[in-house]
Amino acid sequence: MSFRFHREYRGPIEAVILDWAGTTQDHGVFAPAVAFVEVFERFGVPITAEEARAPMGMFKLDHIRAITRGERVGAAWKAARGRPCTEDDVQEMFSVFKPIQESVMARYGDMIGGAVETVEAMRRRGYRIGSTTGYTRAATDLAAAVAAGHGYVPDSSVCADEVPAGRPEPWMVLRNLENLRVFPPAAAVKIGDTQVDIDEGLNAGTWTIGVAATGNYVALTEAELAALPVERRRSLIDRASDLLLRRGAHYVVDTIADVMPCLDDIESRLARGEQP
Repeated sequence: MSFRFHREYRGPIEAVILDWAGTTQDHGVFAPAVAFVEVFERFGVPITAEEARAPMGMFKLDHIRAITRGERVGAAWKAARGRPCTEDDVQEMFSVFKPIQESVMARYGDMIGGAVETVEAMRRRGYRIGSTTGYTRAATDLAAAVAAGHGYVPDSSVCADEVPAGRPEPWMVLRNLENLRVFPPAAAVKIGDTQVDIDEGLNAGTWTIGVAATGNYVALTEAELAALPVERRRSLIDRASDLLLRRGAHYVVDTIADVMPCLDDIESRLARGEQP
């Protein structure tokens, strides 16, 4: 005889877990993108911005691995260096990447419009605030120092180099829930701008909200985005939204400033007994 136990959560949201670049900070996600381009340039294998951005959201070591496995980059590496890229090469690039990344964090540390105010609104509801990122702890501390100057300080911050594996695996979200003492995962919402952000939240069992306009798939500064003709701007945002929705996001918004109605709806769904 076997038994299955199930706990149906009908309480309120207790925690919101936020991504950093593209969600709360660094409109367009430039800090990691420029660092990836520079490190590959230093190794004699130039990459495009699109190639640098394709795996965005992953732990930066895994991100470098993913770039090198691309067909064009792999061929370019072999042509430039006379052999395929190895794991030793990836580790060497990561060691070069880290100080490059850290050197640009302050340059791209501006908070995304509405982020601080939205987090304050979340706190007024009693939500605890966590964060996850593909950055190392050293890079995150630099980003966090800038954010703190603007009034944004998460209650919990977990980085990819502090858990067994980064996104799409769920460990950063689960570590945040442990730190915040929030259970079950249905009481939490994960918000981020990349497909692996959505994977991370779904794999952890949380609700997920994608952020389209300020993130990696639009890849423009606030000024650049605002300068576009309306139809072109909407086309780029809609494309990013589609990528996130097709990945399984429960909701997608343009910016973090738009998430509060989604949280209202999640609260209603939880009260009806719905689960992520």
